Amino acid sequence: MAAIRQILILGLVAILGLAACSPVYRNHGFVPPDIDLAQVVVGQTTMDQVPQLIGRPSAQGLLTGSGWYYVGSRWRHFGPQKPQEVSREVVAISFDQQGIVRNVERFGLEQGRVVTLSRRVTDTSVTEISLIGQILGNLGNFQAGDFID
Repeated sequence: MAAIRQILILGLVAILGLAACSPVYRNHGFVPPDIDLAQVVVGQTTMDQVPQLIGRPSAQGLLTGSGWYYVGSRWRHFGPQKPQEVSREVVAISFDQQGIVRNVERFGLEQGRVVTLSRRVTDTSVTEISLIGQILGNLGNFQAGDFID
């Protein structure tokens, strides 16, 4: 009877040890899913309607004020190792002078390069691709110590 108890305890310890070694994934930021983005109609939806349809953006156009950026990333935490970013996406919604949606684009980062994942546009020239590259390239590279003396 004591041998069975010891085997059960060892089995329980082994199971808990293996469970502790499994990775934990955490999402940061917000990127609306495609089903929600489908509600935003290029050429019809206004800037005032976008927050009601898919929520407020995490960033707005810094230079021109004509775009909204939804940024999200997924991080893998594995034991005592440093967290590793496994994916990053940006959804860019740009507006014309009247505040009507002009473009809805989804970008990702693969092997350090900006990749367009989906695009619905009325204007084929993407003028803010360098800003998207900066958002994708620098996100997650900040630490609290960078801002505190």
